[in-house]
Amino acid sequence: MGKFKKKRVGISLDMTPLVDVAFLLLTFFMLTTKFKPQEEVQVVLPSSHAKFLIPESDVMTITFSPEGKIFLGLDSQQLRAQLFGEQNKLKQSIQVTLDELPSLAQQARSVNNKLRTVIKGDKDSMYGPAEDVMNALQKANISRFELVTEYDSKD
Repeated sequence: MGKFKKKRVGISLDMTPLVDVAFLLLTFFMLTTKFKPQEEVQVVLPSSHAKFLIPESDVMTITFSPEGKIFLGLDSQQLRAQLFGEQNKLKQSIQVTLDELPSLAQQARSVNNKLRTVIKGDKDSMYGPAEDVMNALQKANISRFELVTEYDSKD
């Protein structure tokens, strides 16, 4: 007598729950991700016709608010931790006094000699804080810096 083989039954998986989980994870990460850290001080930049872009890395940013407060920001977490301590390494910028600024700028430049200095100021602030920052940079022997403005495309 011959043996009869049973036909194999194909397995069918429902992929709907897997797709649901994938979309839930996607929406979770989209809603919880911070793309740009919040700055310590919000400034409204003055407008200009310059088309030069700020460099992506090796940047030391000095920001002054309309109230005259000065903030020093570095793009490297390691450098921020070295200058300001481990507790401040995740902050975008740290408030400093005008007297501390030359020594901190010199320390930052001694660690990273490729560091470029960028000055950001509010358009409603007086010229005095900008002049004070530039004088502090001269004390630190930093003669090259860039002023950040908002690009105005009107001609």
